[in-house]
Amino acid sequence: MSDNAILERLDQLESRVDLERLVYTYAQAFDGHDRELLAEIWHDGAKLSLGDIGQYEGIDAILAGADELWSKTPHMHHWMSNPLIDISGDTATAATALDCFVTDSESGPTQVGGLYRDRFERRNGKWGIVDRSFELHYWTPIANWVPQDGSEALQSTTA
Repeated sequence: MSDNAILERLDQLESRVDLERLVYTYAQAFDGHDRELLAEIWHDGAKLSLGDIGQYEGIDAILAGADELWSKTPHMHHWMSNPLIDISGDTATAATALDCFVTDSESGPTQVGGLYRDRFERRNGKWGIVDRSFELHYWTPIANWVPQDGSEALQSTTA
């Protein structure tokens, strides 16, 4: 195998790790209400489309949308899985399954499932999200769900 072929394979592997990290960072940032972490994963001009929830263009709008979501769903627990990532040079796409538990201010404890579709670009050597859209598969309120232990159980008894 030529040195160029090895370097290309190494770049593909490193890029895949970087792209998966962006997907997982999104989940961690939303779950932790971490605006700073959330801001780091987007490139300028990025778009976030959450269907009926909202459409956001630009990092400031995405962060404002996150603030709005956090006020409506103060607890979120994202599980991102099965990312199918395709890389071509400095662009990439992904489709990643979502299973998310939220505590919604209107419907209460709710299980959410769907699919994220992403477009990424590498600019100046750094990968970032340029377009993320969400396709909702289900929104299922869970009646009578009450946390028995853990940080949310403590918060629900003090609220």
